[in-house]
Amino acid sequence: MQGYLAYDYSGPPFVQWGAAHIGALLLIAALALAGWRLHLSAGSRRVLRGGLAALLLLNELSWHAWHAWYGLWTVQDLLPLELCNLMVLLSAWTLLRRSQAGYEFIYLLGIPAASQVLITPALGPYGFPHVLFFQIFISHGGVTLAALYLTLGEGMRPRGWWAARRVIGWTLLYALGIFLLNPWLGSNYLFLAHKPPAATLMDYLGPWPWYCLAMAAIGAALAILMYLPFAFKAHGDGKPSA
Repeated sequence: MQGYLAYDYSGPPFVQWGAAHIGALLLIAALALAGWRLHLSAGSRRVLRGGLAALLLLNELSWHAWHAWYGLWTVQDLLPLELCNLMVLLSAWTLLRRSQAGYEFIYLLGIPAASQVLITPALGPYGFPHVLFFQIFISHGGVTLAALYLTLGEGMRPRGWWAARRVIGWTLLYALGIFLLNPWLGSNYLFLAHKPPAATLMDYLGPWPWYCLAMAAIGAALAILMYLPFAFKAHGDGKPSA
């Protein structure tokens, strides 16, 4: 393995809004626009969904395999319990099965969660071309692309306000379970035990435990905000949005 793939990485550090960061965001935006503008046959759409699902799964599996290869895999850090890990797996399932419930989660919750990481990725000193750089942008960019493509390219829509309520309710229950699990594992899944060491938007939300409550409130507000365009359209069309 090359030296830049290990944690003794000595390449250039990650620079927020540096050339590599902006380039990755522009690539994701270009792919989202292409997925929206392309007019594909049903067979081509299946191939596109399957390809993106395969990329997400391969990226997730390779991340775990890489840590195992270097003896770095631990239950404290790498169980697929983080919200974005779940969104990656759910995105792949939704792309393959066109699951309505899965779509509502990745659209209402996955896009806001992944976007926050894409804007302020917790990469620390590991810039391009460290493997962490690719893992972060492929996984979170892939979740965003999956949700946007299913919305703009295939016409899927959340099923009324109850979709937002279900997503918020199940997510809060899940977060409560992780909050109780973290002390038992000695972990920090969902960053409910403490903030990440790298700078993120959580730095503006106050100390523990207040930033946890703030994250929950912001997450709920963002899920509602993501549904608002559909609610306004339904109202304009004279259709019920509940």
